[in-house]
Amino acid sequence: MKIAFLGTAHPFRGGLAAFNERLAQAYQKQGDEVKIFTFTTQYPNFLFPGKSQFSDSPAPLDIKIERTLSSINPISWFKTAEKINACEPDIVVTRFWLPFMGLALGTVLRRLNKNIKVVCIVDNLIPHEKRAGDKIFTKYFLPPVDGFICMSEAVKNDFKQFKTKAPIEFSPHPIYDYGELTSKEVARGKLQLNPTDKIILFFGIIRDYKGLDWLIEAFSQTRYEENGYKLLIAGEFYTDNKPYLELISKHELNDFIILHDRFISDSDVGLYFNSANLVVQPYKHATQSGVAQIAYHFEKPMIVTNVGGLGEIVPNNIAGYVVEPEVDAIAKGIYDFFVLEKEEDFIAGVRQEKTKYSWDKFIAAMAKLYQ
Repeated sequence: MKIAFLGTAHPFRGGLAAFNERLAQAYQKQGDEVKIFTFTTQYPNFLFPGKSQFSDSPAPLDIKIERTLSSINPISWFKTAEKINACEPDIVVTRFWLPFMGLALGTVLRRLNKNIKVVCIVDNLIPHEKRAGDKIFTKYFLPPVDGFICMSEAVKNDFKQFKTKAPIEFSPHPIYDYGELTSKEVARGKLQLNPTDKIILFFGIIRDYKGLDWLIEAFSQTRYEENGYKLLIAGEFYTDNKPYLELISKHELNDFIILHDRFISDSDVGLYFNSANLVVQPYKHATQSGVAQIAYHFEKPMIVTNVGGLGEIVPNNIAGYVVEPEVDAIAKGIYDFFVLEKEEDFIAGVRQEKTKYSWDKFIAAMAKLYQ
């Protein structure tokens, strides 16, 4: 098949770009011809709270990527549609993760040749951080899509709020395979971490809905000093960092929390996960989680809150703990994990569960939807 992707890719950074590129590689591995049409301008400044939208890593050599679409320039929307039509793809694969993008993407899709099928991978139908115009942009985007893939049942259920006759398939988020598994000692040596500490990892871009404040409060309740616990926070703040730093100071945790508040490049992701005993996702609300799929790749037990689709991804007491979205419950999960010595049991569960999340299975779900 000839497949055109419409969405984020290099030189842009982050999980969306990594997912699209990894999926493109999976299609190419089975013999399909793939090209990604990505942005010239992705986010206007008012929508992007980070330091940079761009990756420092080299472009993937095995994927054709063309920058053509500006989210804020309508002329580019028409030109992008023309370029995709000229490639004569069998299918266009796009993403929906932010209503603002619905206007640009929806316009491109409306101008595609009618024989081209459109499949959309839906990350969030309803955004975590709501803004004026969300429903209008979402409703505009949906009609030209022929079928949807949701990576959690929670997102699939959100479609009940919108009218669409297109089929909707569920297929869980595949594993992000960032680098090799190495020993804790080797990874900690490179990050200059104590080899004997029990390290709890919070990873990823920091937004308020991800519950880092809950985790800091929970950590303060875990007898961290006598038990040798350290909380490693690795990620760039996409929100005001002041309340979090004040919370750390309030509980006198500066010597027990290791803060690497920057965007973690793909090449360094493995260092953080290989260093950890436990990955905690204390989200206040969620859909699915790319962080969980990185943890699966590096065979790390998890604690997740019972929100959105997180409980679907991490079976309780097998690959980790699913706890209620409350500070006390998160604290108890951390304490029980170490006191009950659950690490090896949960690693075995993670190894068992990770087989469910292959890219081949995701492509099979896409093929079913296409048929």
